[in-house]
Amino acid sequence: MKLAIDLGGTNIRIGQIEGGSVVRKTGIPCPSQESYSEVLSRIEVLIEQMMTGQVEGIGIGVPSVVDSEKGIVYNVANIPSWKEVHLKAVLQEKFSVPVYVNNDANCFALGEKLFGEGTSFNNVVGLTLGTGVGTGIIINGKLYSGHNTGAGEIGSLPYLKRDFEYYCSSAFFVDNYQISGKEAAERAACNDTFALNIWKDFGVHIGNLMKAILFTYDPEAIIIGGGIATAFPFFVESMKESMSTFPYPETLKRVRIVVSKNENISLLGASALIV
Repeated sequence: MKLAIDLGGTNIRIGQIEGGSVVRKTGIPCPSQESYSEVLSRIEVLIEQMMTGQVEGIGIGVPSVVDSEKGIVYNVANIPSWKEVHLKAVLQEKFSVPVYVNNDANCFALGEKLFGEGTSFNNVVGLTLGTGVGTGIIINGKLYSGHNTGAGEIGSLPYLKRDFEYYCSSAFFVDNYQISGKEAAERAACNDTFALNIWKDFGVHIGNLMKAILFTYDPEAIIIGGGIATAFPFFVESMKESMSTFPYPETLKRVRIVVSKNENISLLGASALIV
C-alpha cells in the first residue's frame, strides 16, 4: 500500500493506493495563511489517520519548485509561510517510510500517463487549469521534470499584458468580469449570453496557450484537468478557432486534446513517485 498526498492552497487530500486504485481517501481545508508548522501539522495528522503497517512509502505533489532528490520544496504557491521546507526529511524521520516529493502538475501528468487518458501515448502534456496554470511533461513515456522540477511552466510565459496564467486561470474571470469561474459555468449552463461570451473569450486565450505547447513540445496528446476543465464544452469551439492559425496543419490535425476523467488522478500520480 502507498499513501499519496495532493497539497494545495485550498485543500489537502490524501489517499491510500493499492494496485493503481484509491481504496480510501480524505481531505481537509489547507490553513494556507497560517504558519509553516500549522500546515505541516495538518499534513501529519492526515498521514497518521491513514498510516498502517502495510504502507511502503508516501508520495506528495506540491505546487512549487522542488528539489526532488532531497525532497525540499521552495516558495509553495498560495502557502506564503512555506519558503523552504525540507518535507522529505521531516516526514521520513517522523513516519519511518520513504517519502517522495514532486511538483503537483507533474503528478497530474504522471497519473494520466500511467492510469488515465494518456496510457496509449508516449509524449503527453498534462495541463491543469484552476487557481493557476500547471503543466507536466511526459517525454518518451517518462516524466520530464527539468533540473528543479520546473520544466513546462508555460503558464509563466509572457502573454499580452501579463502571462498565460493570468488569462487562462480563475483570475481571468474575477479580474476582467468580476465573476468566478464557477458562477460563469453555472450561468453558461443556463444559456446566459453574458457568461457564454466570457467563455468564448477565455477559449481564445486557451487556444493560444495550446499553440505555445505545440510549438514547445509537439505532444501526441494534451490532457486538461483542474477545476476549469469541467467547463470545457463552453470554450472548446473558440479554443479550436484560436488554434486554427497554428502554422503546421499536420501537427494540429494529429494532436489529441482530451479532458481528464478521474478526480483522483493527481493522487495516483503522486503514488507513482514511490519506487
